[in-house]
Amino acid sequence: MRAASVPAAPADRPAEPVHPGALPDPGHGRRRLAGVATMVGSGLSNQTGAAIGSLAFPVIGPAGVVAVRQYVAAVVLWTVSPPRLRSFTWRQWWPVLSLAVVFGTMNLSLYSAIDRIGLGLAVTLEFLGPLGIALAAARRRVDACCAVAAAAGVVVLMRPQPSADYVGMGLGLLAAVCWASYILLNRTVGRRIPGAQGSAAAAGLSAVMFLPAGVLLVLRQPPTAQAVGCAVAAGVLSSAVPYLADLFTLRTVPAQAFGLFMSVNPVLAAVVGLLGLGQQLGWAEWAGIGAIVLANSLSVLVRRG
Repeated sequence: MRAASVPAAPADRPAEPVHPGALPDPGHGRRRLAGVATMVGSGLSNQTGAAIGSLAFPVIGPAGVVAVRQYVAAVVLWTVSPPRLRSFTWRQWWPVLSLAVVFGTMNLSLYSAIDRIGLGLAVTLEFLGPLGIALAAARRRVDACCAVAAAAGVVVLMRPQPSADYVGMGLGLLAAVCWASYILLNRTVGRRIPGAQGSAAAAGLSAVMFLPAGVLLVLRQPPTAQAVGCAVAAGVLSSAVPYLADLFTLRTVPAQAFGLFMSVNPVLAAVVGLLGLGQQLGWAEWAGIGAIVLANSLSVLVRRG
């Protein structure tokens, strides 16, 4: 779950020329280590924010938490890269509008799934979105094996049982479809609008879409200060921190390493759900999560060739 778009590494900066016999940069290793540490902190922040946000569900519900998250994301992105809306053409506007709808739907479906089936399973199902895009673009035998492993993990997670919440699972899969769409739309927006202006515009529009929900919630049941605080914390930890961390990480860590670490997020979510919310998973659920994580890890690792 990423509330803000993952920024691409700057393409307009030319690569540094490599001179034969040049001495290695002693600071490069430290920057790489700092990037890895930032990825770990970003992942933990993202999942911890979702866990804290879920504490506000009994008062303002998933929709209320998501509304506050959208407001926080909009403020962060507009501060980092304020968009020049008047200069946008229709060719730029339509993917921004689509991204705004997908952005809100993705977070709402994910948080609704978390409310029903827990943090670990919801994030794992959502993660099928980017995994599906990665495997769909591949044509190697190992990718077919990864797809089979991921499918096996899904079957284990969604196997029929008396306590199965198929609505919650369906919401998790909807979040996966939205995340996949989010990635594809972000690519289009990134090509047509410079910097993070497109993402900022989409976040702002998504926040505006959630204004009626926020007003309705306040009028129907005034939220407590604690509930608002939890929702704001979710916005900061799951939107602001990951976005700013990604800005730094993608400049110091190879894209392959970044993709590999992203595959660990379902495990982080399951651990945070266990330790922070007491959401225990059985061996079958852990096996399903492990299969999906393994599928993505193998797909990323063999992508070098």
